[in-house]
Amino acid sequence: MSNSVTGSGGRPPGRSWGVLLVLCGAIFLEGIDVAMLNVALPSIRADLGLSTGMLSGVVSAYVLGYGGFMLLGGRAADLLGHRRMFVLWLAVFLVFSGLGGLAAEGWTLLVARFVTGVAAAFMAPAGLALVTSAFPEGPARTRALGVYAGTAAGGFSLGVVAGGALASIGWRWVFFAPVVLSALILAAALVLVRDAGAGRSSDGFDLAGAFTLTGAMLLLVYGVVRLERAGDGPFLTAGVFAAALVLLQLFAGVERRSPSPLVRPGVLRTAPLVRVNAAALLFLAAFAGFQFLATLYFQELRGWSTMQTGLAMLVIGMDTVLAPVLTPRLVNRFGNARVLLAGIVLAAVAYALFLPVGMDWTYVAMLPSLCLLGLSFSLAYGPLTMAATDGVAEDEHGLAGGLLYTAMQFGAALGLSAVTAVDVAAGGGLGGLRVALIVPVAAATLGAAVIASGLRTRAGRDGAPPDATTPAGSAATGSARAAT
Repeated sequence: MSNSVTGSGGRPPGRSWGVLLVLCGAIFLEGIDVAMLNVALPSIRADLGLSTGMLSGVVSAYVLGYGGFMLLGGRAADLLGHRRMFVLWLAVFLVFSGLGGLAAEGWTLLVARFVTGVAAAFMAPAGLALVTSAFPEGPARTRALGVYAGTAAGGFSLGVVAGGALASIGWRWVFFAPVVLSALILAAALVLVRDAGAGRSSDGFDLAGAFTLTGAMLLLVYGVVRLERAGDGPFLTAGVFAAALVLLQLFAGVERRSPSPLVRPGVLRTAPLVRVNAAALLFLAAFAGFQFLATLYFQELRGWSTMQTGLAMLVIGMDTVLAPVLTPRLVNRFGNARVLLAGIVLAAVAYALFLPVGMDWTYVAMLPSLCLLGLSFSLAYGPLTMAATDGVAEDEHGLAGGLLYTAMQFGAALGLSAVTAVDVAAGGGLGGLRVALIVPVAAATLGAAVIASGLRTRAGRDGAPPDATTPAGSAATGSARAAT
């Protein structure tokens, strides 16, 4: 049961919506921070004189911190308090964003981005858990999560435009702007955000599990990043993955014996949760790959500026408006899984429409793909967030959020690595880009198949199609809990 307090008529009080506004600001900050940096990379390289390897490391450092510590961050929030972790790591995010803006050498920027990624890994699952604890199960939570997810997705799309504008003034503002925004969010969080039932574990903290899991995740993310350069030390890359698997085996053994496991094994045996995280991984892999290829097409092949590229992709940001308004109504009417399936299918269609891209394409020819992609995010991102905690006990919502965001981060890293490797293998240029565009199409199609298999499984078990009117977080919750 949620510990949130409802107002008259079962509606959440105004304070809950104030808390949601704060948490939306934080998740928007995370998305816009990543997107703005990607646009500013050429300016950073020119000013600091960074090598190609160092510039790639600036991006990889954040990915390592975020992906490596996400599961630990999610469980730490459950055990040590959602508000405590959220506020603490938001402050760390603020400090190291400022350090990045003051960087005069590449290594300073690497450290700043790594710690910023670690801070985001602790903030994101704590924020999601705070949203679910502030709103009771049912339409109120569905609407709140729709707003939250729409804001998160909007941060990625609008960050490209904001990054282009700030980079034109000076690349350091790409770091200083998040400092200002995070300071405002932190001040509001200290006043408004409260914990609801989260606290310290009476059995202590699973340090052995924390060390083995974090080590395994760091190695896995590093291995995925190395896949971008398939011919650069393939034996070392294979060794990294092998070491990660060894640590995962050790982690599994530790968790079976621990009185207070970091990740309860039953959570990972829940089929709906596994499907949702697999779909999230594939959905973000497709989008990250497409976004990279589209940016490559606009800037390197067509010669567009960063601002022109940002404005061209601005239409994807329609999800910021549509997701909070449209998605909760559709979920309450048709059910979470069907809306999610529709969103991922639209993404596959959008990527497929971009396959015949040519050097003489007008923006009007590209617009159908970009519009469908914006609609896809409106329909898919919210249900992914809702389904991540559906059927999971309140005291494990941080862990569930950590699983979701880990899947998304791995997906983004895998998608980027895959399209880069395919593009290089196909010879680059327009021909290589067209071949690499098959990766997003395939990933989105596979993601849709994963969600569709869940619908078929449920229909076969119940002997009838799933109730289209079942809202997220209602009847499905009991059955999912029983499965764990």
